[in-house]
Amino acid sequence: MPGKDTPGRPAGTGTPYHRYRTGEPLADTKAPDGPVEERWDRRRFEARLVNPANRRKHTVIVVGTGLAGASAGATLAEQGYRVVQFCYSDSPRRAHSIAAQGGINAAKNYRNDGDSVRRLFYDTVKGGDFRARESNVHRLAEISVQIIDQCVAQGVPFAREYGGLLDTRSFGGVQVSRTFYARGQTGQQLLLGAYQALTRQIAAGQVEMHPRTEMLDLIVIDGRARGIVARNLLTGRIDTHLADAVVLATGGYGNVFRLSTNARNSNATAIWRAHRRGAYFANPCFTQIHPTCIPRSGDHQSKLTLMSESLRNDGRIWVPARPGDRRPPAEIPESERDYYLERRYPSFGNLVPRDIASRAAKNVCDEGRGVGPGGQGVYLDFADAIARLGRRAVEERYGNLFEMYERITAEDPYRVPMRIYPAIHYTMGGLWVDYDLQTTVPGLFAIGEANFSDHGANRLGASALMQGLADGYFVLPATLGDYLARHPGPPVSDIPGHHPAIEEAVFDVTDRLYLLLSTSGDRTPDSFHRELGALLWDECGMARSENGLRKALDRIPELRAEFWERIRVPGEAGGVNQSLEQANRISDYLELAELMCLDALHRTESCGGHFRTESQTEDGEARRDDEAFGYAAAWEFTSPGAPPVLHREQLTFTRVHPTQRSYA
Repeated sequence: MPGKDTPGRPAGTGTPYHRYRTGEPLADTKAPDGPVEERWDRRRFEARLVNPANRRKHTVIVVGTGLAGASAGATLAEQGYRVVQFCYSDSPRRAHSIAAQGGINAAKNYRNDGDSVRRLFYDTVKGGDFRARESNVHRLAEISVQIIDQCVAQGVPFAREYGGLLDTRSFGGVQVSRTFYARGQTGQQLLLGAYQALTRQIAAGQVEMHPRTEMLDLIVIDGRARGIVARNLLTGRIDTHLADAVVLATGGYGNVFRLSTNARNSNATAIWRAHRRGAYFANPCFTQIHPTCIPRSGDHQSKLTLMSESLRNDGRIWVPARPGDRRPPAEIPESERDYYLERRYPSFGNLVPRDIASRAAKNVCDEGRGVGPGGQGVYLDFADAIARLGRRAVEERYGNLFEMYERITAEDPYRVPMRIYPAIHYTMGGLWVDYDLQTTVPGLFAIGEANFSDHGANRLGASALMQGLADGYFVLPATLGDYLARHPGPPVSDIPGHHPAIEEAVFDVTDRLYLLLSTSGDRTPDSFHRELGALLWDECGMARSENGLRKALDRIPELRAEFWERIRVPGEAGGVNQSLEQANRISDYLELAELMCLDALHRTESCGGHFRTESQTEDGEARRDDEAFGYAAAWEFTSPGAPPVLHREQLTFTRVHPTQRSYA
């Protein structure tokens, strides 16, 4: 294994890879010792407090208004802090959390089917292929039960059983029914609950909301995060905003692939700018492929559409048994169908975790048994469910999802099986944070999908909403106060506007935008995004190999240089300029993509969503290497064009010991 500040050498290769160095190991010093079941209570008790009168003197910036950001902003303001909040949409209600469909996990055990906090903890650690921290995951499982109570109190209309209890359904990777849902609109309803709490604080004057505003850089003064540089997307005005702490709740970076299930404007600029200012980026290669998406229909598409994993409760996944069978599904008899998930994983069937279901779909399509245009699809069939439950019951559970599918494909899923195929959906990597959700930049916190902490190498379904609300409602409000109490620092009013760190950040932003506008090239921002996305999907998508990753690592720097030579951005910096917004985000993707491929190259094992073709079992499953790679990889930015530094946080397990994942 490489030593301190030595060139990296991917295990199993004969050629050193000189584009990174290895630095000092990293440790999470905020998680208490002792039994994992007691750590969160101990941390809250040991945390210093800010009394209510003093909270009014502190300002906190929250970037993002999805579930994590809205819940954090509302809760911090309710505690008495002055919150300054930002979103690039015209309203917090349009955050991408609204697109989450299937549900939110909680260990309530209403079904009396054996669920518990311990089982949710176990399923999540195992589902992440043993690449997540035990302390964080156990805390998430503990808080899950509080989240449901909080949301019910806010009026979130969860589905209910006949007797009045909240209804639940199953999701992949578990054998109990713990997913609470509001039809296929769970994210929307949860976001509206958090939004109500946030608007209450806006009306009370505790939250200052800045819509249509995008963070473009982080301001670090005396080694601490003290503010951001932001651009008004309507006027083009560049402003600085200062605070005692900064919270990033800006979601993931899946749109680096261009075609993903994320909203078109979801981007990585906030976390990448923070990374360049000193925040370590952890496990960037851990990206999730969702198995239940509508297949792409052509080059005209700008995004892909997710079909909720909840559909796998009642839909059966299959393909023709023999390659090249192009008959309509109704003409293929049962004896000539391959329900491949049920065949290979009889214990979990269609509800295996997302990484396993995605690879299985890719494999049958690679065998020539895929369906639909180009053979890039598998069937999700509800015929059995309709025959067993009746069409009305299926409509009550999934009606809005069926309607959305029919509008997009012009096919009626009540009569013809849905066609689905894997697509980029969620990113488990993100800014490295400790147990307090604080990054390596003091005073900078990252919550929700913007951090790396809870999901390991794969995210189980219905756990993203759980993490976002746990971070925003319960974890951050307890740990942020500890930071403010221990590091009072100079008040915001004492920081001069001409401080060198502020002027440097503003100059970097304005210079970058000027360069994008002044380059009279011949290529559009989207043309670069298409090329980068296709390269990443091919070489760093569902399957990665050393040759493919090295090919991508050779091409990405060339593409980045070509971007700055040939980019053409029409319009001006003043006013609305979506081409400028897009070009600025793509310039960050071109740097992030290289780190993703580097992380994937150095990790020669397979785990979760990271599947190296050189590391698989005889039956094609992921083969982990716990001895060599049982750590979180945290990357330090050094300087533009210089090799990053890899810091390893060794993962330890006291309650759930790593084993070969089996869902058979």
